[in-house]
Amino acid sequence: MTDSDTETISVAEISDGPGGEGTEEPGTTVDLPVVDILTGRGFVTGKSGSGKSNTASVIIENLLSANFPVLIVDTDGEYYGLKQEFELLHAGADDECDIQVSPEHAERLATLALEQNVPIILDVSGYLDDAASDELVTEVAKHLFAKEKKLKKPFLMLIEECHEYIPEKGGMDEAGKMLIKIGKRGRKHGLGVVGISQRPADVKKDFITQCDWLVWHRLTWRNDTKVVGRILGSEYADAIEDMGNGEGFLVTDWSESIRRVQFHKKQTFDAGATPGLDDFERPDLKSVDGDLVSDLKEISDEKARQESRIADLRQELDKKDARIRQLERELEEAQDLSRMADQFAQAMFQKAEAPYRGGGGRNLNRPTEKQAALGEYNERAEGEAADAAADAAADGDSAGGDGGTGNADDAPPRQPLEAPSGPPWPTHGLLSERDEAAADGASTADAAADPTDDESWLAATEMGDFEPAELHPAPGAESRRDVVDRMTAIVDALGDAHHGMLAHYRERGVSDPLAAHVAAGETGDQHLAYGRNRSLRRAGFIRHAGRGKYEYALPDLVSDEYADLLDEDELRETVAAIEASFVEQEADGE
Repeated sequence: MTDSDTETISVAEISDGPGGEGTEEPGTTVDLPVVDILTGRGFVTGKSGSGKSNTASVIIENLLSANFPVLIVDTDGEYYGLKQEFELLHAGADDECDIQVSPEHAERLATLALEQNVPIILDVSGYLDDAASDELVTEVAKHLFAKEKKLKKPFLMLIEECHEYIPEKGGMDEAGKMLIKIGKRGRKHGLGVVGISQRPADVKKDFITQCDWLVWHRLTWRNDTKVVGRILGSEYADAIEDMGNGEGFLVTDWSESIRRVQFHKKQTFDAGATPGLDDFERPDLKSVDGDLVSDLKEISDEKARQESRIADLRQELDKKDARIRQLERELEEAQDLSRMADQFAQAMFQKAEAPYRGGGGRNLNRPTEKQAALGEYNERAEGEAADAAADAAADGDSAGGDGGTGNADDAPPRQPLEAPSGPPWPTHGLLSERDEAAADGASTADAAADPTDDESWLAATEMGDFEPAELHPAPGAESRRDVVDRMTAIVDALGDAHHGMLAHYRERGVSDPLAAHVAAGETGDQHLAYGRNRSLRRAGFIRHAGRGKYEYALPDLVSDEYADLLDEDELRETVAAIEASFVEQEADGE
């Protein structure tokens, strides 16, 4: 057995009071074996102000005085006062620390502690993100455990507020699992751990019951005193509520009794004391050798360079993403323009092939109201013809017995009418029968000779006495129809978004492109909205009204096309005929 195996540290004296079973007289010095403290499992508890942090500091001061290094996980930033007398590396997140560290520094910290005997305060109180501090503790504990498997060097790791890492209720994170692993297997490698908490009821009981030494300071909460009663006995649970500051029950595996002791007061600055009204004066603190932290600073510098590089790459990526989004918008606009051009070309081709221009009428697949009405008439005519045939078959020659005469019911059924040829045409009262006759190829003279037919196409077909040959042209009708055809074709060539925007301008009179784009059911993409707005402006359907506003211009465009020769009613009807190509689509989408 070496001298180090029997070395002890003096931390307290036997005190007089109920609960103690020690055989020593009050005032007897209490020594703790160093090797058992360094490699064992300990637990120190007590309510706030009872002296638990003082007890931990007294033990640490004695170990440091004997040149035994330790690593303290400081959750409240109250251990830096040890630097008043000892050279410790204060590592954490604050500027007051000797070095700011992250999980990347964990292996180097473990190397300094175990291989270069550097005491370390791992101050996690300055980390705003709990996940970051937990990761740091986890990585440091992993590297300590891994290195101790080879070194077999007695070393103590002290954990403040251990209930945050190894709670009694709820799951443990990676840090807690690693600390439990050290508690179970660290001793055989030389790595000891001591947990400190003011709430023993919140600490995992498997950890407490496996500890080699424990210190119980004053506790008053019922749940906490129950823990004392289960572990020490009911008489200790009653006595622990009245203990003085710094007084506690000391329980160790190397002593058969439970001793009531008064711990010494620590010698270094009490950074964890409750602030008072007196002026706070920070003592002079010892600094560690700069060479010891040079490697840590290199790690920090490399990490800073990597973070800077990552920030640059992220900024560059954001720029590329923005460029991609811009190109996508431009592509979508180009596709809209291409689609509009294709549709416009097809519409012009249909117009060129229209029957009233001598074409074959192909691709004219949009039924008009006239065609729908004519179809309904023909269906009725065919039905009447079928009924008449059935009646004739049933009556035989009875109808001929009257000498070939019959009553009104024997009149022949109406004959189906053929639909007049022509391009698709929205019927909004724009053209009279004379206009339509002119479009169908009848002469102007014939139209002038018979001015009596004023009924609409729909009314005429319902009457059953209307023939397409009776339509006659009117002067200027073809030019009027050409203009409306052309404008309707342009509207048809636009996409649904353009139709919705145009309908919005028609309703509001004056608006802005973004509001029109959103009203059309599209996104709030300003670039795309102005691109589509530009198509409407180039077509003449809207015009600039100043300060980012545009106004509806279709009525004025129609008036210009007719050289202001239309009266008010004609202009309104003509505009309505063109508007039907986008107002109807808007209604369908509602």
